[in-house]
Amino acid sequence: MKPFEQVVTEHGATVLRVCRAVLGPVDAEDAWSETFLSALGAYPRLEPAANVRAWLITIAHRKAIDVIRRRARLPVPIAVLPDPPTWDEDGADPDLISAVRALPDRQRQAVAYHYVGGIAYAELARIIGGTPDAARRAAADGIKKLRLTYPNLERNTP
Repeated sequence: MKPFEQVVTEHGATVLRVCRAVLGPVDAEDAWSETFLSALGAYPRLEPAANVRAWLITIAHRKAIDVIRRRARLPVPIAVLPDPPTWDEDGADPDLISAVRALPDRQRQAVAYHYVGGIAYAELARIIGGTPDAARRAAADGIKKLRLTYPNLERNTP
């Protein structure tokens, strides 16, 4: 089994991109840290043949849900609105980021985990729940909606 430091080096950037796509830049680094702290404790028990990237993204998904639940319990200040956070991860277009954030949660997660994280639909279904066909449908619906709301998508997707 690889040293955990090597796992962080190999998969850290992908997990951070997924966290940013699902949560935005404000909470992504906290979710990333919590993901790897949890993974560190469980790593020695991981099966040698396990898909480490999918395992890490599963943990990140659970941490993202925790962050979303925490957000829902926080009071929302209305007196002064802060400037919207900026995110230029990999030079991404802010309009694309806004379009992704506007997707329903399940579609946003499916798009982020599949297209950003590179997770297969079978693994995606295990992470977000449902069947591989439902995961494929959520990703397809998300991409379809992005194509409608973000005209430059074809140039920016694999």
